Amino acid sequence: MQAKKRYLILFSTGACLILLFCLGGIQVPLSRRGPGRPHDRRLSGYGPGARWRHLSGYLQPFSSWEQDRSDDLTEHISPRQKRDANSGLYTGKRCRMESCFDFSLCERNGFKVYVYPQQKGEKLSESYQNILSSIEGSRFYTSDPGQACLFVLSLDTLDRDQLSPQYVHNLKAKIQNLPLWNGGKNHIIFNLYSGTWPDYTEDLGFDIGLAMLAKASISTENFRPDFDVSIPLFSKDHPRTGGEKGYLKYNTIPPYRKYMLVFKGKRYLTGIGSDTRNALYHIHNSEDVVLLTTCKHGKDWQKHKDARCDKDNAEYDKYDYREMLYNSTFCLVPRGRRLGSFRFLEALQAACVPVMLSNGWELPFSEIIDWNRAAVIGDERLLLQIPSTVRSIHQDKILSLRQQTQLLWEAYFNSVEKIVLTTLEIIQDRVLLHTSRSNLMWNSLPGGLFTLPQYSTSLRDFPFYYAKLGIKPPSKFTAIIHVVTPLVSQSQPVMKLLVAVAKSQYCAQVIVLWNCEKPLPAKHRWPATSVPVTVIEGESKVISSRFLPYNTIPTDAVFSLDEDTVLSTTEVDFAFTVWQSFPDRIVGYPARSHFWDSNKERWGYTSKWTNDYSMVLTGAAIYHKYYHYLYTTYLPASLKIMVDQMSNCEDILMNFLVSLVTKLPPIKVTQKKQYKETMMGQSSRASRWADPDHFAQRQTCMNKFANWFGTMPLIHSQMRLDPVLFKDQVSILRKKYRDIERL
Repeated sequence: MQAKKRYLILFSTGACLILLFCLGGIQVPLSRRGPGRPHDRRLSGYGPGARWRHLSGYLQPFSSWEQDRSDDLTEHISPRQKRDANSGLYTGKRCRMESCFDFSLCERNGFKVYVYPQQKGEKLSESYQNILSSIEGSRFYTSDPGQACLFVLSLDTLDRDQLSPQYVHNLKAKIQNLPLWNGGKNHIIFNLYSGTWPDYTEDLGFDIGLAMLAKASISTENFRPDFDVSIPLFSKDHPRTGGEKGYLKYNTIPPYRKYMLVFKGKRYLTGIGSDTRNALYHIHNSEDVVLLTTCKHGKDWQKHKDARCDKDNAEYDKYDYREMLYNSTFCLVPRGRRLGSFRFLEALQAACVPVMLSNGWELPFSEIIDWNRAAVIGDERLLLQIPSTVRSIHQDKILSLRQQTQLLWEAYFNSVEKIVLTTLEIIQDRVLLHTSRSNLMWNSLPGGLFTLPQYSTSLRDFPFYYAKLGIKPPSKFTAIIHVVTPLVSQSQPVMKLLVAVAKSQYCAQVIVLWNCEKPLPAKHRWPATSVPVTVIEGESKVISSRFLPYNTIPTDAVFSLDEDTVLSTTEVDFAFTVWQSFPDRIVGYPARSHFWDSNKERWGYTSKWTNDYSMVLTGAAIYHKYYHYLYTTYLPASLKIMVDQMSNCEDILMNFLVSLVTKLPPIKVTQKKQYKETMMGQSSRASRWADPDHFAQRQTCMNKFANWFGTMPLIHSQMRLDPVLFKDQVSILRKKYRDIERL
C-alpha cells in the first residue's frame, strides 16, 4: 500500500513538471560560454540591476556590461533604459570608484595627475587657467601621461551655458578624439555652470562617459557618492593662490552682531529659482532681519515687474551689502537659478553663519566636511520658521559655528588652488583608502591639506591633536647638529655644543649631520656622552638635507642646531619644556622679523633687536619632526633647489611653512644677548654669517617665498617666555633655571 502511494506521488510530480515545461514556466538557460570562459552570472537571470555584483578583482566598468550583454536580454530592458544606454548616461549615472576607475594606474607611480597640453586655437577662461595652473604647480603633477593616475582636460568645461561667451562649441567631438580619453575612465571634469534658460538643467551638453565630475551646484539626485566631487561656485575674481583671510579678527562674547539675519540679491520674477526669493519679504522686518531683493536686472525686467518691484528696489539701494555682511550673525544663502550661490563663500569669509535654503543641493566637499558644525541647513518649504530657528541657537553654538566658518574658509575655500587641491586630496583618499584622513583631520585645525596621511594615519603622530586626544607631548627630543666645517680641534664650538646638549635630561639622542666636504672623522674623535651619538652624511651635501625625515629620528621633538651655536644645558632644558606647551610651533632662541618696505614695494628682512619678531631661526630651535616630512613633500622642488643653490634661507622657508600651517607665530624664549655676536664672530671661512651676500640673499628669499605662497604667512609676535622668577630679586637657589641668569 505504501509503495503504491510513493509511485503515485512520483508520477504526479513528473506530470506537473512536464506540464510546466510545456507551458513555458521553466526556461533552460542557453550556454553562450566559449571554451575556458568563466560562467557569467549576468547572463543567468540576474538582470541589469545586479550586474555590479560580479566581482573579479576590481569591479568591472559598466561599459563592459553594455558591450557583453546578450541579445535576448535586450528585449527585457525598458525603452528609457535603452535610450539612456545609447547615450552613455545610464552607465555613467551608476559609476562608482570600484566600477569606473582603474586603480592599477595608481599602483605604479602613486597618485599623479596629468594635464593635457593645450590645443592650438583653444581659448581658456581665466578661472579654468587658474585650475590648470594649480594642478601643474602641485606635488601631484606629472608631465608624463604614462605615469598618470588621473587625467584633466585642457578643454574649458567650466561654463556649459550655451548663452555664455565662454561656452566651448563642438566639445563632444573634441573630447572623443583625445587619444587618452578611454571613455572618460580616470578623468575628472571641472564645471561651474551647466544648462541654460529657462530650466538650467545639469546637462553639460556632452557625454562625460566614465569620468568623474567636480561640479558646482550639483544636486543630490545627480551626485554620484564617492565618485563625483561637489565644489563651490566661485567668481572669476577668486584668487589663484594665497587668498584673503577670514574676517573674524577676535571672538566677541556674546557673539551677536548688529543684524541677526541678512540677505541682499536678485529676485527672479519668473522661471526656476524664483519661488524662494519671491517669498523672502514675508520674514523681512527692516530691523534685525533684513532680506533685500531687487527686480532690476536683465534686459526686460520691466516687462515682468510686479507690484512689489518699485518698493523692493528703493529699499535695496538703502543698504550697503558689505556693511550688512560684516555686521550680521547669520547670512541667508537661498538658491538662485542654480542650486549654488556666490553668497555661500562670501558668508564663510565674513564669519557670517550661512543659513542654507537650497533643497537638494549637495554641499561643497560634503564627503569630508561636516557642515552641521559651520552652517544652518534650512528647508525652502519652511521659510517662515527660519527667524525663530536662528534666534533659538545658543550663543555658545553661534561662536562655535563662526569659528568653524573661518577654519573651513582658510583651509579649503579662499583660493582656487585650495579648492583644486582639496578635490585632488579627496580623490587620493579614495584611491589610497588605507591611508585616508579621518573626519577629525578634515574638520579641525590645520585642515586636511596639511595633515598628510602618507606620514601617518594616527592622530598622535601629528603635532596638532595632543589636547584633543587628552595626551601630553613626548618627554624626549632628538638633537640634530648641522656641521659644514672640518673637525680640526677638540675646542671647536660644535664639540662644546654636543656635550651640553647630551647632558640634557630630556635628550634621547644626538644626530650629527655631516654636510662637510671632508671625510667623516673617526669615531674616537667625538666626545663620550651618556646618550647615543649618530653621525650621518647629508644627502648630496645640500642645506635642505637638514630637514629630511630621517628614520633615525626616534622622537617627535627635534632640536635643530647649527654647529656654531652656543647654548648651555639649562637653556636646552628650558626651551624643550616651553615647546611641550606649544608642540605645533617653532620654539627657540634667535629671532628675526619681516616688514613691508613701501618705498621698494617688497618684503624686507631684518635682524635688528626690536620689540617684535616673526621668525625663530632653526640654528637653535625645537619643533615637531612632522615638519621635516611636510618640508620635504609639500613644498615644491623649485624652492628647495633655490635654497640649496644659495646654501641659505632654509630656516626662513621652514618658518614660512610652519606659520602657514598653524596660522600662529613662533615662540621666542630667553637667551643671552651675545648669541648673535657669538655667531658672527666665528672665524670659520665656511660660516654663512661671514658671507657679505648672506643678508641680500635673505631679502630675495622673503619675496620669492611670499610669491609662491601667494600670501605672507609670517605673523608678528611680542611675546617672549622667560622662566618663572627670571631676574626677580629673590635668592638664586629658589630658581629652577638659575644658570640662565649667569650667562
